[in-house]
Amino acid sequence: MAPPSKKSNSKKPKRVDKLRRASKKPFKPRIRQNDPVPSEAIALQMEDEVPDFPRGGKSLLSRQEHDEIRAEVDAEFEAGERKMKKKNSKTTKKIHVMEDDMGSLFGGGITGKLPRFANRITLKNISPGMKLWGVVAEVNEKDLVVSLPGGLRGLVRASEAFDPVFDDEIKDAEGNFLPRIFHIGQLVSCVVLQLDDDKKEKGKRKIWLSLRLSLLHKGFALDVLQEGMVLAAYVKSIEDHGYILHFGLPSFTGFLPKNSQAEDVEINTGTILQGVLRSIDKAHKVVYLSCDPDTISKCVTKDLKGISIDLLIPGMMVNARVQSTLENGVMLSFLIYFTGTVDIFHLQTAFPSSNWKDDYNQNKKSMADQEESWPRTVSFIALGTWEGHYPKICPSGVNARILFIDPTTRAVGLTLNPHLVNNKTPPCGDIYDHSKVVRVDRGLGLLLEVPSIPAATPTYVTLFDVANEEVRKMEKKYREGSHVRVRILGFRNLEGFAMGTLKASAFEGSVFTHSDVKPGMVVKAKVIAVDGFGAIVQFSSGVKALCPLRHMSEFDIVKPRKKFKYIVGAELMFRVLGCKSKRITVTHKKSLLKSKLAIIISYTDATDGLITHGWITKIEKHGCFIRFYNGVQGFAPSSELGLEPGCDASLMYHVGQVVKCRVTGSVPASRRINLSFIIKPTRISEDDMVKLGSMVRGTVDRVTPHAIIVNVTAKCCLKGSISTEHLADHQGHAALMKATIKPGYEFDQLLILDVEGNNVILSAKYSLINSAQQLPLDLTQIRPNSVVHGYICNIIETGCFVRFLGRLTGFSPRHKAMDDQRAVPSESFYIGQSVRSNILDVNSETGRITLSLKQSRCLSTDASFIQEYFLLEEKIAKLQLSDSKDSELKWAEGFNIGTVVEGKVCDAKDFGVVISFEKYNDVFGFITHYQSNGIKAERGSTVQAVVLDVAKTERLVDLSLKEEFLDRQKEESSNSQTGKKKRRREAFKGLQPQQTVNAIVEIVKENYLVLSLPEYNYAIGYASVSDYNTQKVPQKQFLHGQNVTAIVMALPSPSTFGRLLLVLKSVSEATETSCSKRVKKKSSYNVGSLVQAEITDIKPLELRLKFGIGFHGRVHITEVSDENVSENPFSNFRIGQTLSARIMAKANKSENNSKHHQWELSIKPELLTGSIEVENKLADAEFRISTRQRVAGYVYKVENEWIWLTISRHIKGQLFILDTSCEPNELQEFRKRFEVGKAVSGYVLSVNKEKKLLRMVLRQFSVSDGMLNGKVLNLDDQHSNPPIENLIPHIHEGDTLGGRISKILPGVGGLLVQIGPHLYGKVHFTELEVSWVSDPLSSYHEGQFVKCKVLEISHSEKGTVHVDLSLRSSLNGMHNNRVEKIDNLHPNLLVQGYVKNVTSKGCFIMLSRKLDARILLANLSDGYVEKPEREFPVGKLVSGSDENLKCRVLSVEPLSQRIEVSLKTSSATSVMNSRANDFSSILVGDIISGTIKRVESFGLFITINGTNMVGLCHKSELSDDFITNIETKYKVGDRVTAKILKVDEERHRISLGMKNSYIKEPTQENGFDDGTQLSTFLDNNSHEIQNLDIEYEDEEYPVLSQAESRASILPLEVDFDDVDHSHLDDTVSQNQILTNEANTMDEKNKRQAKKKAKEKKEQEIRAAEERLMQNDAPRTADEFEKLVRGSPNSSFLWIKYMALMLSLADIEKARSIAERALRTINIREESEKLNIWTAYFNLENEYGNPREEAVMKVFQRALQYCDPKKVHLALLGLCERTEQHKLADELLEKMTKKFKHSCKVWLRRIQLFLKQHQDEVQSVINRALLCLPRHKHIKFITQTAILEFKSGVPDRGRSMFEGMLREYPKRTDLWSVYLDQEIRLGDVDIIRALFERAINLSLEPRKMKFLFKKYLEYEKSQGDEERIESVKRKALEYANSTLA
Repeated sequence: MAPPSKKSNSKKPKRVDKLRRASKKPFKPRIRQNDPVPSEAIALQMEDEVPDFPRGGKSLLSRQEHDEIRAEVDAEFEAGERKMKKKNSKTTKKIHVMEDDMGSLFGGGITGKLPRFANRITLKNISPGMKLWGVVAEVNEKDLVVSLPGGLRGLVRASEAFDPVFDDEIKDAEGNFLPRIFHIGQLVSCVVLQLDDDKKEKGKRKIWLSLRLSLLHKGFALDVLQEGMVLAAYVKSIEDHGYILHFGLPSFTGFLPKNSQAEDVEINTGTILQGVLRSIDKAHKVVYLSCDPDTISKCVTKDLKGISIDLLIPGMMVNARVQSTLENGVMLSFLIYFTGTVDIFHLQTAFPSSNWKDDYNQNKKSMADQEESWPRTVSFIALGTWEGHYPKICPSGVNARILFIDPTTRAVGLTLNPHLVNNKTPPCGDIYDHSKVVRVDRGLGLLLEVPSIPAATPTYVTLFDVANEEVRKMEKKYREGSHVRVRILGFRNLEGFAMGTLKASAFEGSVFTHSDVKPGMVVKAKVIAVDGFGAIVQFSSGVKALCPLRHMSEFDIVKPRKKFKYIVGAELMFRVLGCKSKRITVTHKKSLLKSKLAIIISYTDATDGLITHGWITKIEKHGCFIRFYNGVQGFAPSSELGLEPGCDASLMYHVGQVVKCRVTGSVPASRRINLSFIIKPTRISEDDMVKLGSMVRGTVDRVTPHAIIVNVTAKCCLKGSISTEHLADHQGHAALMKATIKPGYEFDQLLILDVEGNNVILSAKYSLINSAQQLPLDLTQIRPNSVVHGYICNIIETGCFVRFLGRLTGFSPRHKAMDDQRAVPSESFYIGQSVRSNILDVNSETGRITLSLKQSRCLSTDASFIQEYFLLEEKIAKLQLSDSKDSELKWAEGFNIGTVVEGKVCDAKDFGVVISFEKYNDVFGFITHYQSNGIKAERGSTVQAVVLDVAKTERLVDLSLKEEFLDRQKEESSNSQTGKKKRRREAFKGLQPQQTVNAIVEIVKENYLVLSLPEYNYAIGYASVSDYNTQKVPQKQFLHGQNVTAIVMALPSPSTFGRLLLVLKSVSEATETSCSKRVKKKSSYNVGSLVQAEITDIKPLELRLKFGIGFHGRVHITEVSDENVSENPFSNFRIGQTLSARIMAKANKSENNSKHHQWELSIKPELLTGSIEVENKLADAEFRISTRQRVAGYVYKVENEWIWLTISRHIKGQLFILDTSCEPNELQEFRKRFEVGKAVSGYVLSVNKEKKLLRMVLRQFSVSDGMLNGKVLNLDDQHSNPPIENLIPHIHEGDTLGGRISKILPGVGGLLVQIGPHLYGKVHFTELEVSWVSDPLSSYHEGQFVKCKVLEISHSEKGTVHVDLSLRSSLNGMHNNRVEKIDNLHPNLLVQGYVKNVTSKGCFIMLSRKLDARILLANLSDGYVEKPEREFPVGKLVSGSDENLKCRVLSVEPLSQRIEVSLKTSSATSVMNSRANDFSSILVGDIISGTIKRVESFGLFITINGTNMVGLCHKSELSDDFITNIETKYKVGDRVTAKILKVDEERHRISLGMKNSYIKEPTQENGFDDGTQLSTFLDNNSHEIQNLDIEYEDEEYPVLSQAESRASILPLEVDFDDVDHSHLDDTVSQNQILTNEANTMDEKNKRQAKKKAKEKKEQEIRAAEERLMQNDAPRTADEFEKLVRGSPNSSFLWIKYMALMLSLADIEKARSIAERALRTINIREESEKLNIWTAYFNLENEYGNPREEAVMKVFQRALQYCDPKKVHLALLGLCERTEQHKLADELLEKMTKKFKHSCKVWLRRIQLFLKQHQDEVQSVINRALLCLPRHKHIKFITQTAILEFKSGVPDRGRSMFEGMLREYPKRTDLWSVYLDQEIRLGDVDIIRALFERAINLSLEPRKMKFLFKKYLEYEKSQGDEERIESVKRKALEYANSTLA
């Protein structure tokens, strides 16, 4: 090499100075907190950014210049080092270590002397953009903690753990996504995002990381990937056969097969996997990976040429060679271009000794020898990168993994740790407090070996953690092999070793780190802050904890800052409550600090009987929640709180209070602990214990708001409580008892319901006390169908809970709780109510009891309910008089039932007479009008009356003046005293318990009736109006004098207080006797009575009145006038006015006052005058309103779309909004036009007699339209969907209606207008405006009201109705501008229309609703039209009046409804077309030549050459001989010669003949003879035709229509003319066209056709189908388009169309056709749609990518439109055909759950199991029998047995048949199937044995005949004559025995 020139030497000092300044910075750093990267890195980065060689190549300086610069830098460094040693040698050592170990990374600008130290990551040199390898240390809900190289820890937010593709999954998981995907110890590659200063601890920095693969794989592309590379990827989705992977890049995706994953690894969506690249599909940009852990751990990255540093990923394994050993590690080279360093903590041995360098020097020497031979074309730019090209190294070397990469300095760190090299997390065992010194690193620290299990753990102690004071000579104090005491500080998860300390201060305190904190330990801490939430305390080691506000003191603290401001800085004693996620909670409560009791720190510590301290966290009504240490919680029920019954726990305890409690039970698995505040429970002997259901006595101790506390009289002293509801069976009596009872009152009988601790739950209900022996205590004592007394303990929306003894509870569902299904449980029952319950079901497994509370099933069988009523009334009366001992109830003795008493009238009220008694001043009597017997008692007069009832609590006596009671008393008084008693006994002598009697209602009380028995000398009885279960249910009202039927339950006795007790048998059977009628005429109001009433209120629809004494009624608005309807009928009335009214009916209870009844009144003059009997009139009245009848009513409610009318009191009417007017402005003001109370008259459209509802319209319609098959229309409901025929009887063609736009159809579809509740009409695009305007839809919007006219009403075969409407306001002269008939068109006529469709051949325009015209591409313009769709968009107006755009008719074909128009301005076209269609040029008899246009079974359509005219040659004119099949002889396109037989110019028809007899002379080549008189021959390229209109009757040729219906395909020869028209469905099918010459067929042909009708019919159908499907099958997309437009609902055509596209390899087109078919096919054609979905499945199964995903997407869509069961079966068929057994199994598993009641689904599953020879068939059969309804079991078992015979094990099939025959031995169908299966198998012995069993059955002769006949047929086919005779003989013997 030549020496350097002077020129170069002169420039060198500048570069040296420049680099020297940059190189000094690493050795004299200015340490700043906020600098993420040291200054050297910035300088080197500037050097690296020179764009000459971005990835390698020449350096800016020569090697010699680099050497000189390096030497000067080293000299300067050594000089500075010597100078610093002189000042302070100790400081120099520290700085030297810190600068090399903790300073900047060595990464560039140096090529001479190698670095002294290996690169290490520290807080000072870490920078954003670095790629690091780490281990997950913590997994939290919102972040991850990652252990990084160098003992650093980084944080990963949840949003940075994944790429945004998984945002939806993260949101759905709600905090569970990270724990589900990541686990502690997982190796991850990460990128540094940013560094933040830790606000809590100064000097520390937070490292924020990202795990996004889009950042790690930045720079990756499909081109750089090679097989064998290890890549990381997310699991994007889980498929059937594998996993879709996402690499964070959009350029490619991945796939991992399931068979290549690790079996023990659980994979979820979002999981980060590592895989080896197996293959690359560059066409689809998919890479295929393998996840075998062994392969991944051994896979080494290949040497790649041109690899950049961006493609290096942390964790990548490379093959490396040792370059040199450094002071704290080694330097390796790898991947040809790169070098990296390995620090001492990442060497191959876990415990490297002091001479660890010896293991790497030998390898270095061999490398040095090779380096001498390497060419010097390499520039060593950075410690991390070799730039240049080396030859391949020898295979020997070491495997290392990349630890970190710094793209800024190009520094790379590697690891040789064996665990990391094998891609596994290093283990860390349990740590002990003593260890062995392995190595001493001078100036750095110690390496210790800590004995742990199962292996020793390396631990490193840094220089600063060796001792509290400075250690001068560490190597002398700590020798290798010595033992020291060490405290473990933490772990470096990535390196696999622990960090420790030897400081003495670390062993002094009990808490040094968070791991030392144990719940329950008492520690000393310093208070450093006090706030509203509590206090912050700090331990001596610096660890902080929180003392919550409630734990700062025993009592609540309102202002903690003010109270504890003086303790900040003080050291206090605390006790640790718990430590979770390094958050320590402590308490300062003295009771907890001084507690010597055992503590609970886990649920397993809670043993029965354990006594401990806890604190209350929550107080509920049913108990207290107690908290212990470490978050453990327990519950103490209210009975275990140590409180007296009735005490409120919240008054005795408070939240935060420390309590001593006892563990009574625990379930650690359920995290439950039961506690008790009673530390020493009272022990009660078995003799003293009370038993549930037993009777006790009790004395009232005190009365609380919710219960009565009693002292139970028993052997042991107990206290009990009686809730208010349990004082009585009647709710009213319970409240009275509670109000009158006082302490000291003694209960004779109390029932023990339950025992809660020392508190006894009691009941005083007589229903429970009397049935105590029958009350159940557990499930074993309950018998179904029995009726048991109980009480309601809870009511929910779905039913009621009924409790018995203890906690035994049953449930009554809502539908079984009440007879009225509309009732609500909360309104029918109350908590605590006594009920009788009927046991329906008892489930011993679940412990559930199902009850019924229906009154119909739980009727009382005795009089206990009313007996308890009178008993409690007696008790309450005595309690009320308890203060006055003298009076007691002696006054009642003078008022015995039935006795005569004398009193004075003191007052006369409207409702009766009040009587006073001289002897008893505070007792009053009362006589109702009914009991006054018509006597008018004056005030002050004396009367004698009979006692009917005595209310002792109210001190009121009910009396009667009726003669029958007084006469009976006079008879008794005439007898002697002995005779009296005898007479009374005789009065009840004929009565027996359970006897049914007739009674009359005398007095109606609130809870019972006072009845008289006329048949038994008017004896007085009492009956309750309600029962146990119906106390809260509204009761039927009774009238005075009403006759009822009752059952005698108890005769008068002391226990019944001298009363005769009855039970009403049936209120519905009540009738009125003649006696009661006579009495009613005098004193009561009957239906039909005339009353004087006063108006109390005037409502819009009724008058409120009152009459009599407390009676209320109403006059309906329809009961005011005799007229049908009058405006404002209440205008002449005022409040307070008195008027006469007649009672019409008695309605239900008033909503405002349940005690009063609303009587229905009428003030119609015709009812007030005259002697009509209203009762009889109403009884005979029927609902006689028919359709079309005019009725009137008043508006009582206006809804959004309906007006509700009241026609009468019982009949309602409804009027739809669109039936109120046809004017849009009136419809808009709908609500204003109809106000409540407005009179409206209309006509009845339909009648619902059940609901008494009329559907009305305002306009009249005809009778015939209003009737349907002679019956009155019945409309169920406006919200239902009635038959369409019932909706349009009032709509006719030509009617003007009001409508509302429901939908604007796309394109030129027009409008969908609603004209009825469920009826819609369509407005054609040409019927929107009166004149032809552009964009006629612009003036309409959805919801707009419009005025429309009915043009046409059509009915389809399926019963649907199509209504065509027009919005043209004036239809006069519409034929002038709208051409409705084709007959009105003629050539050269100017027309107008809208563009309907545009194709490549031209366009169609709409002339009117029924007519479309075609414009060929050549006729669109005089010039060339390049893009017709642009020039003529859909919807454009084409006007014949426009000079620039004239639309002229060229030709008209009436038969096919084809119209040809032109937009050319040239007149040549019209002339040529007129000549081409000139019928005058065609003469009868001419011989013409032509081309066959179409072949039909009835003849040929022939286009005449040189014209546009088409003629028909009927098949009778084809040949002189008979032709059986026209299609086989003639083809489309054949040239023929024919003779013109007939020309009809008016109808545009030409008849031709081709018989040889017609054409005698040979014709010329052009097909015409010399005599042909055609004037002009036009261009033969014109393909336009004019079909002839040929008529025929279906009866003549029914075959064609049948062929059409069977094929559902239009003729395939249709040219461009046959493109879809909007009216194609309404036109006659082309297959139904015959010539009019068909009428001239001779009789011979008719007879012949009649004889061979069946043969010809089938032959022609077959021929037509063959022609349609084979001979003339469509071969192009255009041909298919014509067909599908003609038959849009034919799935057959659509599928054939799809098959055509698939044959052309156009997959996407086939998919689009499938989508189009699904949109086009009518929604009612479900089977057709299902065929398309099935074809779609097959398409995606064949061509989908990925196949399973594509099929499932289509499947999910199909489920939304078709029957799910059919769709599942269709997909199942696909899976079975394609042998996708796994998918079929999964699908069947879902189907058996979704359609578990389907026999077909279970059979398919069994069939699949048998095909796959699986053994789980029996389990599937058992499951199916549990799920299927019982009536399907026989069918299922039979089919399963058949499948076993065919595909499975025949013995199993025999077992099934035998089992069924044992159950149903007389079912011959089972015998027949069984025999058929055995015959199919062919085992003769088994078959004959089975036949013998069958014929020996005892069945009816008809069945036996069937079996003998089957047996005989079998023997005839298989047996010999002897066996045949044997069967006959046995049959004869059976016949003889039967006859005998």
